[in-house]
Amino acid sequence: MSEWTEYKDHLYGFTEKAASKDPVPGGGGVSALAGSLGASLAEMVTNLTIGKKKFLDYTEELTAIKDEADTLRKDLLQCIDEDAEAFEPLAKAYALPKDSEGYAEKMESCLHEAAQPPRHIMKLCARVIELDERLAVIGSKLAVSDAATSVMLAHGALYGGYMNVIVNTRLMKDREFADAMNAECREMLDTYSKKALQTYDNIVRRLING
Repeated sequence: MSEWTEYKDHLYGFTEKAASKDPVPGGGGVSALAGSLGASLAEMVTNLTIGKKKFLDYTEELTAIKDEADTLRKDLLQCIDEDAEAFEPLAKAYALPKDSEGYAEKMESCLHEAAQPPRHIMKLCARVIELDERLAVIGSKLAVSDAATSVMLAHGALYGGYMNVIVNTRLMKDREFADAMNAECREMLDTYSKKALQTYDNIVRRLING
């Protein structure tokens, strides 16, 4: 069995599970995986750029981006588990009779917890987008197309994370908390969505214009 075949089998299992009726991995976990793949591509761009004569002046910066992208890749993979673990008690709470003792308090607590992992995913993906924004400028032209793919994966994951925040905040009784989280995540979405699309367009122009 080749090394790639082994990896493909793991990915097949994940996608098969995501396609099933099981609630996890759902949108949050899949968003985390997409973000992790984006971080992986950002790191690949640095690996293909570091050491090239034209970019020697950026070696220190590229090395720092490489290290951070590697950390982001791992952290976003961890978010798959975090999202699943946060959803489990919420799923159990949904199954309780609404008139059971402490139902409202338990549901509120579970909603608060379930909203945290997708918020974390958004923050990590925002950072991936920032790294790609720089790689669009200092990444090797032979690899910069992968920074474009990276930034769009992070862009999609950002939207997925946001959706998984608001699907929880909409049911919260503590509207002050919910509104504050919604506002924070909406601002993140608007800011970094624009950055991602601009970065993608900048890379397209760099490749077309030579």
